[in-house]
Amino acid sequence: MRKLASIILFLTILSNSFAQSKNSPLQISHLTGDFYVYKTFHDYKGTLISANAMYLVTDKGVVLFDAPWDTTQFQPLLDSIKARHHKEVVMCFATHSHEDRAGGLEFYGKKGIKTYTIKLTDQILEKNNEKRAQFVIPNDTTFTVGQHTFEVYYPGKGHAPDNIVVWFNKEKVLYGGCFIKSTEAKDLGYLGDADVKEWEKSIGKVQSKFKNPKYIITGHDDFKDLASLKYTLKMAQEYNAAKVSDKK
Repeated sequence: MRKLASIILFLTILSNSFAQSKNSPLQISHLTGDFYVYKTFHDYKGTLISANAMYLVTDKGVVLFDAPWDTTQFQPLLDSIKARHHKEVVMCFATHSHEDRAGGLEFYGKKGIKTYTIKLTDQILEKNNEKRAQFVIPNDTTFTVGQHTFEVYYPGKGHAPDNIVVWFNKEKVLYGGCFIKSTEAKDLGYLGDADVKEWEKSIGKVQSKFKNPKYIITGHDDFKDLASLKYTLKMAQEYNAAKVSDKK
């Protein structure tokens, strides 16, 4: 009887722990190898929306790809990475100028972390009087950090005029940020800075350049469906076709 009670207590604790992790404002999950996806949340017009970002653990430190959307999680992310991997974050890339990607540039820069954007992102941040990265990189740049090599690539306008993607050729990981929509998405989302006509063309460039990805990380919602890039293209095509139809 005592043994049964112990088992029930253990399962209750395990269940509560799992529930807390699911409700946590910062959720980290292992993707593959040295890759981790983390999720944060933001209240957008009364609705709590999740945002995906990623980090890579290398021999030289941890590389962040986009900052948390929730500003209260800037430091907890660093703390969690240090506790889990016993390494410091050394680099942070923002994949475009919106708050859910570039919002942490000032914070991480002050922490001694090297921050990066492409020139177009830097120009937009400067125009909007927002904090900018320390380093401005060419649109298409290859980095080697420790044992990992990755390519930062600007495919053209899409969700934003400055959206970039990151490709890890060895592991076939494509980090798309908001340029790629989840197959859970009902539409293309916020289009205030989008160019959907160009987005359609830009997706084609990514498909041609980065073949057979094993993982595609979308900016929001679930990212496990590898059809997300094709799905984004389909939605862009349908949107553009509807626009043409409306003009007739």
